[in-house]
Amino acid sequence: MTLSRIVPTLPLLAVLSLPGLAAASDDDATAIKKAEEAVEMFKKTDPSIRKFFETSAGWAVFPSVGKGAIGVGGAGGKGVLFEKGGKAVGRTSLAQITIGFQLGGQEYAEIVFFENDLALTSFKGGNFSLAAQVSAVAAASGAAAQAKYKQGVAIFTSTIGGLMYEASVGGQNFKFKPFGAEKKK
Repeated sequence: MTLSRIVPTLPLLAVLSLPGLAAASDDDATAIKKAEEAVEMFKKTDPSIRKFFETSAGWAVFPSVGKGAIGVGGAGGKGVLFEKGGKAVGRTSLAQITIGFQLGGQEYAEIVFFENDLALTSFKGGNFSLAAQVSAVAAASGAAAQAKYKQGVAIFTSTIGGLMYEASVGGQNFKFKPFGAEKKK
């Protein structure tokens, strides 16, 4: 094949490659949309949570976290990290292992607020863990009014479905990847 035959096909190849690029950004756009919907659900459930959105350095939103256990349990979910002002900056994931008396399965949404830039920067470092002593506040009307930061974070959850009986201990581990990180390689 000669160069004169290849050159006219280059624009066609460029156009055909666009859907692959759009799919990656569509995935990010879908994740952001789901996270924003979860934020609105939290605000509707407890309007006092707005103070955390106004004063925190950032927040990670996990629209759907799945949790299951029979003695030993685990949970996991994917979300989006937002910086102050509501700018989405990347994807995040959550993993949790628990030990204790527990049985069942549950789906819930979770928001982790970062009190200051130090806590947010630590999270953005890529590997971030919360000790078992940091507990979440169940989203309910007025619950956020009394909530306080512990170890630089405040965590809120809202049950979506399922039933879980538990008296367990376990921490949460998080990973973070900025938007566009895959494309830079």
